[in-house]
Amino acid sequence: MRFLGRGLIGLLLFSLALGLLGLAGNTIKIAVQDRVNKEPRTQKARERTFTVKVVPAEITSMNPMLNAFGEIQSRKTLDLRMAAGGQIQELSTNFVEGGSVKSGELLIRLDDSNYQSAVDLAENNLIDAENEVAESGRNLSFSKEELAAAEEQKELRFRALKRQQDLVKRGVGTAAVLENAELAASAATQAVLSRKAAVDQAKNRGAQAETRLVRAELALNDAKRKLEDTVLYAEFSGLLSGVSLVKGGIVSANERLGQLIDPEVLEVSFKISTQQYTRLLDDNGDLLKAPVSIALTNTDQGLTADGVIIRDSASVAKGQTGRQVYAKLTKSVGFKPGDFVAVKVEEPTLNWVVALPATALDASNSVLLLGEGERLEEAQVKLMRRQGNEVIVRSRDLTGKEIVAQRTPVLGAGIKVKPIRSGEENKVADVEMLELTEERRAKLISAIESNGYIPKSAKERIIGQLTQPKVPADVVARIESRMGG
Repeated sequence: MRFLGRGLIGLLLFSLALGLLGLAGNTIKIAVQDRVNKEPRTQKARERTFTVKVVPAEITSMNPMLNAFGEIQSRKTLDLRMAAGGQIQELSTNFVEGGSVKSGELLIRLDDSNYQSAVDLAENNLIDAENEVAESGRNLSFSKEELAAAEEQKELRFRALKRQQDLVKRGVGTAAVLENAELAASAATQAVLSRKAAVDQAKNRGAQAETRLVRAELALNDAKRKLEDTVLYAEFSGLLSGVSLVKGGIVSANERLGQLIDPEVLEVSFKISTQQYTRLLDDNGDLLKAPVSIALTNTDQGLTADGVIIRDSASVAKGQTGRQVYAKLTKSVGFKPGDFVAVKVEEPTLNWVVALPATALDASNSVLLLGEGERLEEAQVKLMRRQGNEVIVRSRDLTGKEIVAQRTPVLGAGIKVKPIRSGEENKVADVEMLELTEERRAKLISAIESNGYIPKSAKERIIGQLTQPKVPADVVARIESRMGG
């Protein structure tokens, strides 16, 4: 019995030891399984192929277009002003806003009664002055005749005096007779002096009369000019602007009454930057006669015109930059001074350049090329111009290449792509689309959000696709294959 008891105890202890070993093994198994489950499952990454639109790089020569905005103005304008003031007596029926007038047409006539009276008075004064000149001329002539007679009389008196002197020397003459002859000669001399003084006085009166005549003529001319200032004629054919006169109204001298504009000689004034201005200079630094086209903005009527650059501003205003440029327009039908227009200037030709969509160029002036095996390659280019939605670039590496039309953050050198060329866009639209259940959509979005290998920008783009009513079937298939579902 004692041996049997010990055997039972040993068996019990052995069984207990086996149970403890099994429990320990099960605990280790559970621990290992938990550890394995906590470690993320790694899947072999598969290379993704992106669909991109490509355009051929066509090396060519082109004339870039410089875009600006400008204002239409006339090269021939005239402010309408009257030198005289007064009441409007006559007003042309065409003297209205936008009225068309012909060269030499009477526009305004003022009340000229006072000015006509001044002319009449000036004419009478001129007649008086002319009469005075004539009279002074006659007086001068008479005074000269009297002087000639006095000189002749003097000559006779001096001959008589000489005869008496000779007689006295011979002892025949008397002293009394000689004295009388001397007195007569002296009187004749005095008479000559008096007549000379009368001639000088006549000359002075004649000069004064001539001066008064000149003044009268000037006064008459001034009166006639003022009379002429009471009428206003059109100096050239054109259109009236800024007019608001009525018959009977009062105008002041030199008052601005409107503006006469010649609509046949229009030009456009526009401002460009200094950099743009330098592109319009030739080798000598002279401004090119570059072709210009304009279009009326804020209209869908298709109003356009052509022209050519003729000059630029002589100076730059203080605090301003750039250059003011002027272009003469040809056949500018429909345009009016003051119109705000869009201006396009044809720049000099650029050779060996390529025109690409602006989205093909990144900030570092590089583009993506389609290389061997439909993998992308990066090429550096020189940006020549930006115009609208296009860029003009130059690079030797672009010859015969196809360029990615739109850069995205996920595209770069070495990326595998599926190129879509011009005319093949509809093929992309034939992709199979799926309508997802909300449960399936949530699983797909959760799988993308928990994936640490996808860039943030790509995640946003893919999640944006998944939130649409229909999702491309290939996108769903790729995500679910990586989920194992």
